[in-house]
Amino acid sequence: MYMLVENRTSSCLHLKRSPGIRSWSLFVGIASIGLAAAYYSADSLAWKLFYMAGCFFVAAQNLEQWEEAVFDKNKGTVCLKTFNLYKKILTFSKGGHEQVVAALNEIRDVNVEEETVRYFGKGYVVVLRFGTGFSHPLTQSAVLGCRSDVEAIAKLITSFLELDRLESQQDLSQSSETEASDADEPQDTY
Repeated sequence: MYMLVENRTSSCLHLKRSPGIRSWSLFVGIASIGLAAAYYSADSLAWKLFYMAGCFFVAAQNLEQWEEAVFDKNKGTVCLKTFNLYKKILTFSKGGHEQVVAALNEIRDVNVEEETVRYFGKGYVVVLRFGTGFSHPLTQSAVLGCRSDVEAIAKLITSFLELDRLESQQDLSQSSETEASDADEPQDTY
């Protein structure tokens, strides 16, 4: 699953993402290696604590981030938040939270992009394109394999922001402008 809809109203769209089963499996696997090394070793208590703490930090480093995206029409902003357990542990609760805030009216398009994920193949991520030429991914990590989930989230965001209506209105205005310019040109009669 790419992202889950936490809350959806006419003025607010709240999406969330938590670490997946692969990430949690890797976390448990690495942490259990440290626990097993501490349990079965004949070393001192200090070394056993070192084994457990070291493997826990490596496991936490490989854990995916918790991510949120809040599109709020009342405030006119989109807020992309990430929470990283590893950074939170290293900074003693002072860090680990990152936040990007942008204006909703600056978003011009929502696309699905393909990324190459080392050792695993292709992953997909939703990218927000802004009028200033700036692009920002909705999440920091791509989801492997299931493009349809990512496309569904992109369509949900597009319909919530009414970008599909804006594109159709721009197409209509461009076609009416070309028809008007064609009418201004003199017509050849034969």
